[in-house]
Amino acid sequence: MLDLSISWASLPKLAVGATLTLELTGVILGLSAVLAVPIALALNAQRRWLARSATGYVMFFRGTPALIQIFLIYYGSGQLAFIRESFLWPLFREPYWCAVVALSLNGAAYSGNILAGAMRAVPKGAVEAGAALGLKWLQVQRLIVAPQAIRIGFPAYSNEVIQTLKATSLASTITLMEMTGAAQTLVNDTFAPYEVFLAAGAMYLMMTYALTQVFDVVERRLYAHAAQDSESARRLRAAVEA
Repeated sequence: MLDLSISWASLPKLAVGATLTLELTGVILGLSAVLAVPIALALNAQRRWLARSATGYVMFFRGTPALIQIFLIYYGSGQLAFIRESFLWPLFREPYWCAVVALSLNGAAYSGNILAGAMRAVPKGAVEAGAALGLKWLQVQRLIVAPQAIRIGFPAYSNEVIQTLKATSLASTITLMEMTGAAQTLVNDTFAPYEVFLAAGAMYLMMTYALTQVFDVVERRLYAHAAQDSESARRLRAAVEA
């Protein structure tokens, strides 16, 4: 019979694991965002070798499970002599950084693809207008393309953030005690998997719900001016039709 008192008693230890979950999520999102920019630029590049290289990267990380990618880095990096003998070895021998590297590379593939698509959706007229004003390529990207691309790609990127939060649960497979790892430890101690994982699932649900609410607020602000323009156009159309 389900004993909810066990679920309640599990919350403090799960909360400790949740701090590591949020930390991993923040670090992974930061690194993947940095990597996503050059990937997006490469995907949209005129040079075929650059675009094909970026496409291959995206296909690999989107086409293989994130768990396999974590295992390849965690178990495989130690098999490579040039890594063991380099300054990178202290990094790759730690489960924390193996999870961060694997999920950051994975997230960069998704985020870079989203950003590349959003950049392509920016009206060409705006880019041509910037060039006509004498702006250099980098200025056009920074002042014209980037702001509009962020606005266009934000809904898809918000989903990627939530997916990253949930993907951190895979770090438990390489001994990290984030929330799923903490839940597995509690199950071993209590022999009550339903109660413990019910509590863990509830905490994941609360975190994803909180993120969703934050993204809704940000999205409303990003599209506030667009909504105002649409309303003005609607009123003008109604006045003309009247």
